[in-house]
Amino acid sequence: MKLTLQFAGQHYAVRLNEAVALAIPLQFNGSQPNHFGAAIAQSRPMQAGEWIGDTRRGGSCNVPELTLNPHCNGTHTESVGHIVDELISVNSSLRDLLVPATLVSVIPVAANQCSDHYTPVLAPADQVITRETLRRSLDEVASEWLSALVVRTLPNNRDKQSARYGDNHQPPFFTREAMQYLRLRGVQHLLVDFPSLDKVHDNGHLAAHHLFWEVSEDSHGPAPTVARSRTVTEMIFVPDSVADGAYLLNLQLPAFELDAAPSRPFLIPVELDHA
Repeated sequence: MKLTLQFAGQHYAVRLNEAVALAIPLQFNGSQPNHFGAAIAQSRPMQAGEWIGDTRRGGSCNVPELTLNPHCNGTHTESVGHIVDELISVNSSLRDLLVPATLVSVIPVAANQCSDHYTPVLAPADQVITRETLRRSLDEVASEWLSALVVRTLPNNRDKQSARYGDNHQPPFFTREAMQYLRLRGVQHLLVDFPSLDKVHDNGHLAAHHLFWEVSEDSHGPAPTVARSRTVTEMIFVPDSVADGAYLLNLQLPAFELDAAPSRPFLIPVELDHA
C-alpha cells in the first residue's frame, strides 16, 4: 500500500509500515510505570458461582476482570474533563484520525538555572521544561506541524517503562512560560514521557493543565469551547531509534466516557514525495 498526503502545499509519502507505537505495554500484576502512589493495575479471573474464567484452573475459557487507574498506571490520554466539574470525555474530545505532529527531544533543567515561574513557587532542585528549551527546539518548526507535539526527555532511560514516580523519583514538569509558549504555537495534542504536566506535589493547583486547557487558575470550569478538543497524553515511551522531526500522529483510544483512558499513540513517518 502506498499512501500520499497533500498538506501545507507539499506532497508527502506516508510510511505506514514504519509506524512506531509509543504506548508502554501494561503488564497487569507485573512491572509497570506508576504515579502518585496508586495501586498497581491488576487482573484476576472472573468467578460466577463454581465457574471460574481461567483455563489453568479448570475454566472453559479465560475471562479476566481488570482494575486500573488510567491516570497513574501507564500510558493514558486526558481531556479537559480532568480538571473541570463537567464530564467531558476523551471519547468526545478526539475526532482526527491522523494529526500532523512534531517530535522533539529536550533536556530538563534545574529550576535555579532558569527565570521561568510556576505555581507553587519552584524549588531550586525541581527539574523543569522551560519556554527557552521549547523555543530553541520549535522556533524553526512550521505551525502546521504543531497540531500535536511529542516531547521526549533526555536522558531517555528505558526505566521510564516501569518507573514508580513519587517523592523519591520526581519527574520533570512544565513551567508556566513553557505552557504559554505551547498555547501560542497552537498545540492541540500534547504527548509527554513523564506522568504529569505538573509537579507531583503542587498543592492541587495543576497550573500547567489549566494553562493548556485555558481554564481559569484554581477553578473547575467551565471549560472553554476551544479546549474541548485538546488532549494530553502522559507516560509514553519514544525509542531512541525514532528521530526528531515531522510525523503523523494516530492516537488510538477506547470509547470510554471518562476524563481519561489508556491509549495507544502511533507516530507514522512522512517524507517529501518527489514522484
